[in-house]
Parts: sequence; structure tokens; C-alpha cells
Amino acid sequence: MGAQKSIQAGKAKIDFNVDLTQKLCGAILLPHIRYSRNPLSQVVARFSLKHPNLFGRNEKLDILCDKGLDDSNILIAFRRPKPDWFCPQSFTFQHSVGPEIAVHGLPVDLFSRSGSGGVNLCRFSAGVDFNEPSTSHWSSTTSIKFEHVRPLNNEGRSINMDLDGFPITSSGRSCDNMVVLKQESQYAVANDNNFTRLNFQMEQGLPLLSKWLIFNRFKFIASKGFKLGPTFLVTSLTGGSIVGDMAPYQAFAIGGIDSVRGYGEGAVGSGRSCLVANGEFTIPMTKELEGAVFMDFGTDLGSACHVPGNPSLRQGKPGSGLGLGYGIRFNSHFGQFRVDYAVNAFQQKTAYFGINNVGS
Repeated sequence: MGAQKSIQAGKAKIDFNVDLTQKLCGAILLPHIRYSRNPLSQVVARFSLKHPNLFGRNEKLDILCDKGLDDSNILIAFRRPKPDWFCPQSFTFQHSVGPEIAVHGLPVDLFSRSGSGGVNLCRFSAGVDFNEPSTSHWSSTTSIKFEHVRPLNNEGRSINMDLDGFPITSSGRSCDNMVVLKQESQYAVANDNNFTRLNFQMEQGLPLLSKWLIFNRFKFIASKGFKLGPTFLVTSLTGGSIVGDMAPYQAFAIGGIDSVRGYGEGAVGSGRSCLVANGEFTIPMTKELEGAVFMDFGTDLGSACHVPGNPSLRQGKPGSGLGLGYGIRFNSHFGQFRVDYAVNAFQQKTAYFGINNVGS
């Protein structure tokens, strides 16, 4: 059930949207982590508010609130117009609570799924983004944010150790604090026959206080797509590494629908470094329907033992994994509907369903 309303405020048009969905049949959803007698716990909802001219000088205010069965997220963004002497600025505040299964989840069904490991993360961040002017095919963003991370158990109480008694935070206390300076650069070029995309991210934990995390984290994503007659081939390579202080939840998790299909989220492994390669070959069947075959591979490059507490090794994750499969893509005005059927290295089969929004 949803509702959308536009409100005229002066010359500004405010978009107000509420989407409220009741879980109709528990049998078609995976079991969720938190169990409650409160009927609102079975509700999935989204609230959004957009104001394009808050103070009459083209300041934009966006408020987004999401509630899932096991997670919630509140995001407030305030964007100032570009001054003559500086880059456009965006001030953001975010608070989220959700299960941390990528690193602390327990692999089940021959690593095809990840169940709850009893660890949830409550995150709060506040900071500012500077969007630098685009040049040719390049664009970049610099941000500095304060982050506060507090682990919770499934009942919502603060914890600092996992089920095996190993620390969850880098500080060893009930929370981690850090100030992160992030630089992200993107390159994109495309035409009717091919495209190339590059993304480079560098994060630096700043030692403003003695007990705050000091680290350097690097990640890159490179993807290339090109036509082969009526078909289309897309390949991508993702890698990263982190040095310095780190909490287990900061490790690179491998496995899942956006990583190595056929495995649960993080079920391949988690390490200080990672490398993931994906290849997908699509074949048009009708104007709206496409068939696809794909192959995914990921590895932690032997770095799982360098993650504090060795969560991946304790859970018996293999550290590398190969997934093969096929799927269909249905293109509509509402977006692209995707169905994938994948098999992992243990011959366990998994089906994935998803929707890519138009323009995403």
C-alpha cells in the first residue's frame, strides 16, 4: 500500500511519498532474525520527502526512511547550490541498524546461504561531501565523515564479542569511532556497441583521537561490455585491500548476488584483501526478454588469517569459490526483472530474484 503527494510551498514543489507493505505470506520469505509479537515487526515500509528549495536559494533537502523485517535506515541529506568559489556541498546524516551476516554470518546448505551469527550493527555517520566538477569522462567526490559503529545482539543489546567469544570491534569495547576521509573517482564512456567503467575508492581513517581507528582502505571496480553480433558480453574485476587498524566487520566479504553467485552473502570468505571476477553473456530472445549465462570467481588472496579473530577460518569458509549459472532478463517500463540460477563448487543450487530500476 503506498501514497504519494506533492505539496506546493511558495514556488517550491515538495514530493512526499509513503510506501507501506504488510508481509502477506511468511512462507515465501526467508526466516527473519528478530522474532517479535509486535505486528509492526512484519511490516516493510518506506517514507521519503524531497524539498527542492528549502530556504529559497535552491537548497535541496532529502529525507529517506526505510524499515525492513530485520533492518532500518534513516538518511537526511542537505545540498547547497554551487558557490562561485567552491565545489557543491552535501551534508549527510545517516542512522542504520541491520544484521551483519557478510562476515559474522554462518554458512549453511553447502555455503549457498548465510544464516545469522547473532551480530547486528548500529551505525551513525555525519559528514560532508564535495563533488568536484566533471572533466571529460571523469568525475570525483571527496568526503569526510564521522562514524560510530555499535554491535548489537538479536535482542538489541550492546555486545563486544561474537558467539565464540572473539572481539567484534577493533577497540575491544562496545563501539568503534572513526573519522574517514574518502576520495572516489569514476571514469565512464559508452556508445551503442561497448562501454567502459572504472571506479577507484580510497579511504583513510584519521587519528584525531588516540583510540580512534587508523587505516587505509583501497578498492577498485573495472567493468567492460561489448557487442558480439546480436549478443553482449560484460566482464568486471573488483579488488581491494586494507592496512592498519580494522574491525572484523570491515573485512572484504566474498559471495552473494553482487559477488560470487551460488554462495550466500560472505560465504566464500572474508579477508583484508579480495579479488572477484565476473563474466556474463546475454542473448536477446525477444524485444523484452534476454537469456544469460554467467561465471563468477572470488578469492580472499589468503588474507583471511589477518582479520582480527579469524571469523572466516573459524566458520570453515573456503576462501575462494566458483559459481556458474544461467538466467533471464525481462525489460519493462518498471525496470529490469532478473532471475538467476547458480551452482557453486559444492554442486549446491541457488535461485536469485531481483529488479534493477530504470536508469540504475
